[in-house]
Order: sequence, then structure tokens, then C-alpha cells
Amino acid sequence: MSNATTLQSFIGGRWIGQQGAQALRSAIDGSTIARAHEEALDFSEAVEFGRKRGIASLMALDFQQRAARLKALALYLNEHKEQLYTLSRHSGATRADSWIDIEGGSSTLFSYAGVGARELPSGNIVHEGPAMPLGKQGTFAGTHILVPRGGLAVHINAFNFPIWGMLEKFAPSFLAGMPCIVKPATATSYLAEAAVRLMHESGLLPEGSLQLIIGGTGDLLDRLQGQDVVTFTGSADTAAKLRVNANLVRNSIPFNAEADSLNCAILAPEITPDDPEFDLFVKEVAREMTVKAGQKCTAIRRAIVPAKHIDAVAERLRDRLSKVVVGDPAVEGVKMGALASHAQQADVTERLDALLASSDLLFGARDGFAPRGEGVNEGAFFAPTLLRARDPHAEGGAHDIEAFGPVSTLMAYDDIDEAIALAARGKGSLVASLVTKDPQVAARVVPQAAALHGRLHILDRESAAESTGHGSPLPVLKHGGPGRAGGGEELGGLRAVKHYLQRAAVQGSPTMLAAVTREHVRGAKVIETEVHPFRRYFDELQIGESLLTHRRTVTEADIVNFGCLSGDHFYMHFDEQAACDSQFGKRIAHGYFVLSAAAGLFVSPGVGPVLANYGLDTLRFITPVGIGDTIQARLTCKRKIDQGKKSPKGEPQGVVAWDVEVTNQHGELVASYDILTLVLKRPETV
Repeated sequence: MSNATTLQSFIGGRWIGQQGAQALRSAIDGSTIARAHEEALDFSEAVEFGRKRGIASLMALDFQQRAARLKALALYLNEHKEQLYTLSRHSGATRADSWIDIEGGSSTLFSYAGVGARELPSGNIVHEGPAMPLGKQGTFAGTHILVPRGGLAVHINAFNFPIWGMLEKFAPSFLAGMPCIVKPATATSYLAEAAVRLMHESGLLPEGSLQLIIGGTGDLLDRLQGQDVVTFTGSADTAAKLRVNANLVRNSIPFNAEADSLNCAILAPEITPDDPEFDLFVKEVAREMTVKAGQKCTAIRRAIVPAKHIDAVAERLRDRLSKVVVGDPAVEGVKMGALASHAQQADVTERLDALLASSDLLFGARDGFAPRGEGVNEGAFFAPTLLRARDPHAEGGAHDIEAFGPVSTLMAYDDIDEAIALAARGKGSLVASLVTKDPQVAARVVPQAAALHGRLHILDRESAAESTGHGSPLPVLKHGGPGRAGGGEELGGLRAVKHYLQRAAVQGSPTMLAAVTREHVRGAKVIETEVHPFRRYFDELQIGESLLTHRRTVTEADIVNFGCLSGDHFYMHFDEQAACDSQFGKRIAHGYFVLSAAAGLFVSPGVGPVLANYGLDTLRFITPVGIGDTIQARLTCKRKIDQGKKSPKGEPQGVVAWDVEVTNQHGELVASYDILTLVLKRPETV
């Protein structure tokens, strides 16, 4: 991007914006690097395009296909990441800071691609089973399904991570089949625009699945409907204003907020300055102050430490902060860049002044702050600043004021209960860290702290080598927090995808539920033919195709032989007297013998399309099997998942889940489970 390029919005399938308006300045030297466009947007066009084109194009794909698109998008962004790194420097980010935003963003796409491939079916219906009988005869049952909402997702993002912040919302909504309208914070929208251009140029985005707004949202929220969703990342004050939009309230439109919060880290009372955990705590606080120049919604704002060690903590923090080199990230040796904008610099200055009314300055600009690089005097740099609260229990101060930059406040406590109480004074936070070497301290603190924190990070010498750190949200875990933190949830693997799906209860006969859910429901009509289901290729198999096996009577020799083979000589299988005195009143067969015997009943031994069994789900042993009992199995094709994968030999294959019911001579269920197999597709149909 050349200097003063006019940014463009992407709505209605075209790029809009020719006339430059608001100047966006480099955080490094103050130069104008881009301008927002002057042209007003027709948000009705964006909404209509998303509804007509976006929903249709996404629903033309299924969960598995959309997951594959996410993976391809991640690969494409990684191939073109250097142009994003070049641009990211102007946001004040170092290479390490930019890695979180750029490659952290593509890694999130990879993660959700994996979630889709592993946990979602083919098609666009998720069955949240199992089905539950609602009558005595088994002819009426109920279950739950999740389906795409048929609406739009409006994502309003913060300035600090313009790429990751966009992709961590885009990934689950795209996977759920929901078109996105993305509104990045204007200050760093040049990075979001660059990423969207790459995604568009990849050719992987279905038409209308992603639209971009540069500038304000105008009347966009007023045009939304009940099937739509709004997500927001930013200040708690802005979140409070948006969530009461009359149209959102009137139509019960879901609003998910992830707001800045006064996160804390607690140094446990048993830790001394000689413990490795002491240095881990200091390192974590310093890192959260300086990574991204402290502009992280998860940064440590309050460091809660034992009063007896607060001077030692302060000394080590001052020593570590004094070695942090601040300046232009292009200059060798620079470890901390600038704040994202000059407006942000002014805001942090104002907030720091407010904090100083109730705290003392321990380290800051007075301690040799001199950013390195050419033109940095016009940049948005800010010194790492460490404070100490005069009265940690006083109203206001660091419990209520957030300086969204490299600013953190030390707070002293006398016992662990006081530390827990101080942590709660943040009124709801995204994350809290506990640095301890005592599992009992963790067991005491975490359940109480969990009520007011979205994520709890426990750090000790054992986890340190692999710990991703206090301030790193992960796509497989929830990101969000109660109270001041917004009350919402983002990320969390499949949990995040479900936020963009609609859950409905369905009632009917098992046969009807099987037709709706597209997977076999017990009690539904089955399909029985003369062909063993294991002889069918993936393409040929029908949901509900079933085999009722021949019978086998269990003998004492079976139990003895299985015990000798497995080494399992549990008394219930071998001690006649003890077994008779038990609740079963007799010797019983090993559960895993029953499992193995059932496989012997239903497996077709010859070479065929079934390649391998790679797992069991929902295994339960229901009724004990004794000597002389006769067992029989029913194998039914329950679910088919086409992941678009191939065997090591290059043969296309799919995943088939089989429902297995093992019964005894009385028709009682003795074992129940799903078996997962890899099944070849018919060669000539590929």
C-alpha cells in the first residue's frame, strides 16, 4: 500500500471508495499512510446482498466443505503474510506483535477447519442426540438439532488486532453458514482491508460471505432481523451503548460482547523470591505490559502480590522493564513498539493521570524513556509504566480505570482470601492468572475466581515450558468474561460455532427423527438386504442399512480363555463365591469380551471397502452377561461423514459411524456403542 491510499469498503460484491477523507497516521512517525473513503455506504445494499447471495452461496456448501475452505484460506494468507507484516509495522507492532495478529489469525482459521472436519457432519444439520423416548411403546421420541440461522453476522472489531480480531469471529460464523459484515476500527482498518483483499483474491470466498465496512456503521444495526447476530469487541462503555439499540432489543437479536477488562495476576502467598515461580510471575507481568505495547484486552492490569514481597516484585519488575528497548520495530534490538494511534496515546495519557490520583509511580517515562528510530518524535510511543496502589481496597483506581497501554498496578495483600477479594474488584474480567506451586492453593482460588473470570491460567514451574501465557486466547477455549468483560463468549472450538446456529427441539416417531437428523435413531425402521453392510462402498451405504447377526452362547471356557489372553482375572469373572455374594449373584463375562464377541458376530472378514476401525463412542455396558447367556448384535449405519480425504494409497474415503446394539436371549440390551470406520468410496464414481 502506497502512502495516502484511499481505503475501500467491500459491499454488494464490489469495492467502494475513491475520495479520501479521514487520515490514518503511522504510529511510528506520524505520516499519513491511508485515508478512509468519503463516500457514504448504502447499508441496505450490504444487508440485501448478504441475505440473497451470501446465505445461498454458503448453504450450497456443507460443514465439511466450508471447513475445507477455511483451511485453504489459512494457507493462502500464510503464503502472502509478508505484505501484511510490512503494513503492520505502521500500527506500532513489532514482528512478534504482528505474529499474534497475522499468523495467529491464520492459525485460528486452521483450528476451526479442524473443528469442522472432526466434529461436524456432512450436510447442514447437527444432531444433538441422543434421541429420548417420550412414550412407553417407543413410537414417540424427541431430540435436538442445530441448523444455520439463515441470517447475517455483523462483527464490530477493535483496533488492537485488526486481522486476528476479524478472523476469530469470521471462522466460526463462516463454518456455521452465516455471511459476515465486518466493521474494523478505523484507526487500523488498513490492515483489515489488506487481509480482506487477500481473502477475496484467493477465490475461496463464496459470493457475499464476507463484506467489509470502512468507517461508521450508520443505520446498519437498525436493518437487522431476529435471525441475525451482532458481535462486538472494544470498550465496555461502547458495548453498553450498542447492546441497547432499540432494534436489537425489539427483535431479540443476539449481541455478543468481548470488552476490555481489568485482568489480574495473583502471586500465591507460598511463593518466595527464591522460587522459580517468583521469576515466572515477574516475567509474565512484564510481558503483558510490553507485548503489543500493552494493547491487549487480556493484558495484566492488576498484579496482586503478598505484602511481604511487594518490594521485591517491584524491584525485579523495574529491572526487567528498564531493559525493554522501545522504538521503531524496524530498528534492530527494539522489543516494544508504539501505541496504535495518536488518539490512543492521548487516551492512555489521560487514564494514567487518573490512576496517579490513587497510586504511586514506580517506573515510567522519567526512567530513561527514549524511543529509537527516525521520526519517532512524531510517533505514538508510550513508556512502560508500573504503579503501586496506595490502598488496594479503595474505590476507583486500577479496579475501575483501564489505561489501555503498557500500564500495570501492583496491589498488596495479606492472605489468600484478601487476594481473591481484590481480584473480584475488577467486576468481571476476561482472564486471571494464579502463579503458585501448591495444588491446594489452586483448588481453593480457582473455583471462587471462576465466577468473575472467563479464563483461569495457572502457572508453575511444571507448565512454564509449554504455557501459552496469561494473555493468549486460544481457539479451542472460550474467550470472554462476565460483567465488565461483556458477558459474552468467543472462540471455544465447537462452542463458538454453535453461537451462530439455531437450536430446535424435534418430536416424532424414531423413523421421522432419523429422516430429519440424517442419522439413524434407535427404534427407527431399518433397511435389511442380503448384502452385508461392510461390503458396501461409502457411496452405496444408506443411513439405516442394518444387519441382525446370528447368536452366540457364552460359555465358561470363553471367560477363562479371555481372562488368560487379556490378563484380566477380576474376581467377578473367576471367583464363584465372591461373584455369588455380589449384586449380580453370579459370575459374569468381561465387558470387553462381549465387545469382542459382538465384533466377531457382525464383522465381514473378507477384503472389502471397510478399511479400519479407529474408535468407539458412547460405550456402555448395560446388563451383565453370565455363563449360558446368548448374545446377538445389530449393526446399523448411523452416520456418514465425507471429509474429502484419501487413504495413504490415495484412495478416496469417508467416515461411517455404526450403531451397535448387543442384546441377550431376553431381548435386553447388554452393550451399546458407536463404532467408527474408514470406508472406501467406489472407484468409478470418484
